[in-house]
Amino acid sequence: MKLLVTGGAGFIGSAVVRLAVSRGHSVVNVDALTYAACLENVAAVGNTPLYAFEQADIRDRAALDRIFDAHQPDAVMHLAAESHVDRSIDGPGDFVETNITGTYNMLEAARASWTRAGKPASFRFHHISTDEVFGSLPRDPAVKFTEETAYDPRSPYSASKAASDHLVRAWAETYGLPVVLTNCSNNYGPFHFPEKLIPVIILNALAGKPLPIYGDGSNIRDWLYVEDHADALLLVVEKGQLNRSYNIGGENERTNLELVQTLCAILDRKRPKGAGSYSDQITFVTDRPGHDARYAIDPSRIREELGWRPSVTVEEGLERTVDWYLANEAWWQPLMARQGVGERLGVKA
Repeated sequence: MKLLVTGGAGFIGSAVVRLAVSRGHSVVNVDALTYAACLENVAAVGNTPLYAFEQADIRDRAALDRIFDAHQPDAVMHLAAESHVDRSIDGPGDFVETNITGTYNMLEAARASWTRAGKPASFRFHHISTDEVFGSLPRDPAVKFTEETAYDPRSPYSASKAASDHLVRAWAETYGLPVVLTNCSNNYGPFHFPEKLIPVIILNALAGKPLPIYGDGSNIRDWLYVEDHADALLLVVEKGQLNRSYNIGGENERTNLELVQTLCAILDRKRPKGAGSYSDQITFVTDRPGHDARYAIDPSRIREELGWRPSVTVEEGLERTVDWYLANEAWWQPLMARQGVGERLGVKA
């Protein structure tokens, strides 16, 4: 297939781009190269004939029309989004413009291109979203998000993503646009932008800085290794049922405190600090507004219909992630120097 991937220079998008090209798909990477994007994320495939890059903002409809006309993709994988909860609290406007208006522009550009091509049945618009649209779960491990869970977003970020999900469903119902949707749990792994929780803990630990955890660290997340997620996304765009949504989870629930303690133990082994443990640097900070207590996904549908399950446990994935950050200082150091990044707590989870 020829895939048009938005946000392909970001964390999850670049994992999709790298995996898609490795599997023989042609990829058009559309990215505005905002603060969290980095073309080094796709450097491994940047010189292959299967890869093309278009710098464009999804808020720019004219640019999107030009790109669709030039490349005529078989499918769209829409990942471009503002995604940091803390930033959405500080400045919600960018989230409304990018996640809602940007998705509207993508839908209209895709619909126009699909219509000009004679509305091929094989076309797909795959919208990639988050489990945060479902709100907060109780701590009962038997209760998890399913595809039928009612939407209940609690932050400007999750509300903007919920709105984009509704737009995609509306374009399917109203205009017949062939769509599939996915909602994922928290991703982690190589190339994770330095202001997110796991990179913050690794890099602050190495720098001898406090390891910030919101509240008492009891908030629970389901952790999904990014390369597993990319594999699931390609499976859905290729074989997912039309106009259907799939929840993608890592089946790896941990409290934030447990996660940080695991990272400290890994670093104690791999990069001993001398006296004491990195866990001595753990610092509890004032909880953020509207902090959801727990996210957990029931991945039964994608497992039963498409045969997908995560291949990496959180312990294995954290080992790989720590190894990657220890070996790739040349990647994260310039990003840490970007305006405002090094100063933020970056404890999104």
